Amino acid sequence: MIRTYKFLLRPTVRQAVAFGEMLRDHCSLYNGALQERRDAYRHASRTTVRYGRQSAQLKEIRAFDSECHGRWSFSSQQATLRRLDKAFAAFFRRVRAAEKAGYPRFRGIGRFDTVDFPRDGDGCRWDSTPHDPVTRVRFQGVGHVRVHQHRLVTGKVKTVSVKREGKRWYVILTTEQAMPEPLPASGSMVGIDLGVANFLADSDGRFVPNPRHGRKAAAKLEAAQQALSRCRRGSKRCRKAVEEVARLHRKVRCQRLDHAHKTALDLVRNHDFIAHEDLRVRDMVRAPVPKPDPATPGNFVPNGAAFKAGLNRSITDAGWGVFLAILTAKAESAGREVMAVDPRNTSRTCPMCGHVSAENRPTQDKFQCTACGHRAHADTVAALNVLRAGLVRREA
Repeated sequence: MIRTYKFLLRPTVRQAVAFGEMLRDHCSLYNGALQERRDAYRHASRTTVRYGRQSAQLKEIRAFDSECHGRWSFSSQQATLRRLDKAFAAFFRRVRAAEKAGYPRFRGIGRFDTVDFPRDGDGCRWDSTPHDPVTRVRFQGVGHVRVHQHRLVTGKVKTVSVKREGKRWYVILTTEQAMPEPLPASGSMVGIDLGVANFLADSDGRFVPNPRHGRKAAAKLEAAQQALSRCRRGSKRCRKAVEEVARLHRKVRCQRLDHAHKTALDLVRNHDFIAHEDLRVRDMVRAPVPKPDPATPGNFVPNGAAFKAGLNRSITDAGWGVFLAILTAKAESAGREVMAVDPRNTSRTCPMCGHVSAENRPTQDKFQCTACGHRAHADTVAALNVLRAGLVRREA
């Protein structure tokens, strides 16, 4: 199986400058390759330039500009060209599928923050000083950089990446390792229902409260954004304001990830089978379509856009998609089974008699069957129905 590790780097001032130059030169290579593809298609009878041709030009580019491009790893530059090639492949795939195309764009140095090394030992070396008590990773053109290794790396290191987040630098490792031993069977099965009022409700009647990290940090974020809007672009004060906004967003993201990891780990440790709704979060947070007013052309009738915007913020703040991805990954490592089921009518179906009706749920948290009179919390009822649907699908 493939596992990824992310560690904080502690470069010296000189090494941090070298990292910045590495990003700048790889960004220049990316933009130059993109410009060559654009020019070839527009002015050379719609000629398509592919990765193989651009990769073959790297040797000449490195010899011509040895100070800029010759000091970095050849394989990392090839990985940057493959990154552009993947962007064009995704663009043509979306064109064929009649989706929004999204032509690859030029990257500013502020929007280019990752350099990939396809193989450990080729331009980089993880744990380059094994006899040193301090873990270090070596990058060509930068040197041996200290790593804050907070956990043990198991398996064979396949790829290494260096990433910038604000003022911090991280190393990301991809390792290949054998499947771990599954956890002992617990004999328990559970269905979960994700929500906004409560982050999670399970079929056993337990609830996980919604931490609402984004809402708690909204006031500080609003003040930081307002301070940024009053700054002159390109000034030193503007750069500090941008860093403050990025710091607040990074803190919220780390809090959300921490909550998702802990909640998923608790579920995986205690249950052998976990069923959840197959939620399409991207479709759920779309803005409502404007409704033209037939009586007065040019005007629109109310469509609940303000209410939907607030709901979209709450869904995004909960981070359902990230949580489900983490839950699936942890369950695979622990030998647990996770099943996604159709979410339709899970909170409107009575678990006792099977009656389905919108009137069964008069309020957000109250469920009362209009046929048999069964009463319960609406989220618990939904989790029960999710578990039953998951078991039916599992048997099928």
